[in-house]
Amino acid sequence: MTQVDSRFRRPLGLIALTTLALTLAACDNKNEANTAASGTTATEGSSGTGSTTSGGNRDVLVVQESADIPTLDPGTTYDTGSGQVVENLYETLVTYQGNSLTELEPLLATEWNIANGGTEYRFTLREGVQFHSGNEFKCADAEYTFRRNLVTNTSDSGNWFLAESLLGTGSNANDDPSITWEKISNAVRCDGETLVFTLPKPDPAFLSKLAYTGQAIVDSEHAKKIGEWDGTEATWKDAVGKNLTNSPLSRQPSGTGAYKFVSKDATAFRAEAFENYWGDKPSIKNILIQIVPEQAARLQAFLRGDADMVETGGRAIIEEQLRGKPGVAVLDNLPDTSAFGIFMNQDIKGEGRLGSGKLDGQGIPANFFSDVNVRRGFVAAFDVDTYIKEVQNGVGEPRNFLLPETFPGYNPDVEPAKFDLDAAREAFQQAWGGEVWDKGFVVNATYRAGSVAAQTAMELLKKNIESLNPKFRINLEAKQWSEILEAGDKGQEILIITGWAPDYADPDNFVHTFYSSQGYYHPRANFKDEQLDAWVNEARTTTDAERRDELYTQIAERARDQAYFILMPSSPGILAYRDNIQGISEENYNPMLSFSRAGTYWKNLSKN
Repeated sequence: MTQVDSRFRRPLGLIALTTLALTLAACDNKNEANTAASGTTATEGSSGTGSTTSGGNRDVLVVQESADIPTLDPGTTYDTGSGQVVENLYETLVTYQGNSLTELEPLLATEWNIANGGTEYRFTLREGVQFHSGNEFKCADAEYTFRRNLVTNTSDSGNWFLAESLLGTGSNANDDPSITWEKISNAVRCDGETLVFTLPKPDPAFLSKLAYTGQAIVDSEHAKKIGEWDGTEATWKDAVGKNLTNSPLSRQPSGTGAYKFVSKDATAFRAEAFENYWGDKPSIKNILIQIVPEQAARLQAFLRGDADMVETGGRAIIEEQLRGKPGVAVLDNLPDTSAFGIFMNQDIKGEGRLGSGKLDGQGIPANFFSDVNVRRGFVAAFDVDTYIKEVQNGVGEPRNFLLPETFPGYNPDVEPAKFDLDAAREAFQQAWGGEVWDKGFVVNATYRAGSVAAQTAMELLKKNIESLNPKFRINLEAKQWSEILEAGDKGQEILIITGWAPDYADPDNFVHTFYSSQGYYHPRANFKDEQLDAWVNEARTTTDAERRDELYTQIAERARDQAYFILMPSSPGILAYRDNIQGISEENYNPMLSFSRAGTYWKNLSKN
């Protein structure tokens, strides 16, 4: 769903970027997005510059993005550019109901049963479904899909969290020799036409994981025919960890979705309604996604009505340049499903950015942030209300946890940390036995080049901390996101803004990532809290919803008291679209299906 730190996910997963995700960072999950289709004249002669001839054509939906579409293979889809397409060409067993993050409904499954204490899931599959190739959907296709995902699993796909559920590890067989063919084939199998999953232990997030776009069912007969893994024990080792980005299935997709692939090149993607789709037939017959790097060109095309939805650049652009313009509709206050914080690395690797490397006023030691009073001083010095006013046009609220308030497990009754310079001063006076206040420090902080939001956040922090003591100094450096990611993953960054967008709609996807010593972001914060680890591990295995809520409240309170992160505020989303588009509404908008920018499937849209 997806890192927003920008990857989304593994560094947001998957998920479409919210305003904050777009402005604060790129999205570590690579989670950044991105001719007439089949017989129409929607874009004849289009060169990808924003010019189309679709106008009011009811049969064509035109979307303009800045980035490309890396893959059409569900087995490696882990970015928003790919996800917005894959979720419409393919289908998962279950999907999200309306705008809910907790209620799931059948899609390619019709019903399911959970047995053996939450370790066995049995799915009855929908009959009468065809793939785009004409092949009939069978249990064998689902079995092949999930086995393929477990076999090919890499950190650049969303299959690591499926492997955690089914194999007890997020690794593949190259990295974890305990993974065998027997373990994979027992984890997912067909009992007649019933699909059966067997888990080593209960996972309350398992159903949500199956709704993730990357777990969409592929056409096994077609896949094998065009050169994909043959699905057998004899060849599985050769497919372990295989890069699927430009796989045969990416070039020749065949799903069960309401739309089928037509073409993709460097400037555009095209799809058309699938005439044999099992569900209600789409109203819009053709889809065109144009790759238009220039924001001004996208906005001009949108205002002319030549594009129905575009990557706008966030709230400020919509408010200043689009809201109130003829033909423009705006859906505001959409749920924010990403979480951002400023990380304070407690065990900085390498000496290059530590200055003197000592607590002598000329630098900091590598474990500078391991003192809770240092962290409390930094947290109390961040003016979140001013940030909301200056960066988010006054929209958003302080948070008490690195978990979106839209997710179960977030307790609004927990008091967030407060901006309080007197409290910050008192904490710094106690830090390191008084040495911090007496000797001062130099901290080198980093923000993503080009991100006004990230720069503003760091400048607010710098101004307030330096106002407390003339011996305190924070040096700010703008760096490319790729540099920050590489250094952050090595534990070399000292103070950075990092975020996450969800792969699946369960609090564990955030809480384990941020707060566990085994979590994805551990190298960037480098703290180990045995109490938090125990609570996180209990929460990810118990199916008692009330107990999970209690645990997440305890985690939030302890993490706040220990000042492990400076929390960025929520940033409600905003969507601009042409007002002749029907099917976009608060009731229909689901942030887990926002790759298409509409927050719903293309099949649910129509044009007047």
